[in-house]
Amino acid sequence: MSFRELVVKSRTRRRFHENARISASVLRDLVDLGRLASSAGNLQPLKYIISNEPKRNALIFPHLAWAGYLQDWPGPAAGERPAAYIVMLGDTAITRSFGCDHGIAAQNIMLGVTELGLGGCIIGSVERTKLRQALEIPKQYEILLVLALGKPKETVSLEAVTSNDVKYWRDAKGGHHVPKRSIGEILLH
Repeated sequence: MSFRELVVKSRTRRRFHENARISASVLRDLVDLGRLASSAGNLQPLKYIISNEPKRNALIFPHLAWAGYLQDWPGPAAGERPAAYIVMLGDTAITRSFGCDHGIAAQNIMLGVTELGLGGCIIGSVERTKLRQALEIPKQYEILLVLALGKPKETVSLEAVTSNDVKYWRDAKGGHHVPKRSIGEILLH
């Protein structure tokens, strides 16, 4: 698969085959892709927590918001929840400004996820205080993102933006549609 094909195929997935486990070694390999990402000043302040056990996953799930544009959807139902998570943290003992390091690392990880035939969702809407308590995360670490991972249970299609409407939507069969602006619309001359 070409790099372009990998990027196009790497779409946000929010429903999974929950029982299709992801091993700790696969999660470690994915975190390693994040570790190799560029870092401002090469400070490398990111730390990670991996979770692939149902009990620990159950501590993470309730503290995540899933799809702002799908107002009538509370998130994945039991059986469709992520099989694994990667919690991305910033180590405030190294720096208090993480810039876009976590975004770059998250994209590296998600491209690796896609290459493995898996799917995921980068979640920034997190109840951080509650998640910190649930996972007993020391205050030294700022919760930046949560990556929800699993074997995809939904299809995602890219669509052209019409009438300037960028809201993603689901069709009657549960297919997820994501409008994208054209290159002509975003490239300034």
